[in-house]
Amino acid sequence: MTNYVIDANILMSMLISGNASYKPILEFYDFYLPEFVLVEVEKYKSQLLLRTKMNEDEFFKWSILVFSKITVLPNYILSPESLEKSNLLLNDIDIKDTAYLALSIQLDLPLLTRDKPLATGLRKKGFRRVMMFDDFLRNI
Repeated sequence: MTNYVIDANILMSMLISGNASYKPILEFYDFYLPEFVLVEVEKYKSQLLLRTKMNEDEFFKWSILVFSKITVLPNYILSPESLEKSNLLLNDIDIKDTAYLALSIQLDLPLLTRDKPLATGLRKKGFRRVMMFDDFLRNI
């Protein structure tokens, strides 16, 4: 499989790292995110800049490259059914991840995350199309 939904943690890690090792991954795999990710990136942009080892210009250039290789989809494509299923699965895990899980359900693609409680909680509830990002990296 070469298509995945990723969550904000993975995107922010990519942005902070400025790591060229992400380039082949971004070239080979298709990553999808819900529009909600833009709200989160904007909210944490100052922390992203503080945590990266790049200067501001390098960070912005790297961000353009990363965003040019991923697909951000508008919230309106999320069906009421995928949102409802996502809410039911996440009601006692982390409701903030609803848009990411709903997109995964909507597109019938695995969700990649670095959030262990999210992955573990979803698996306990029978949702198997979730994978820890480190496991993904080890398997490619």
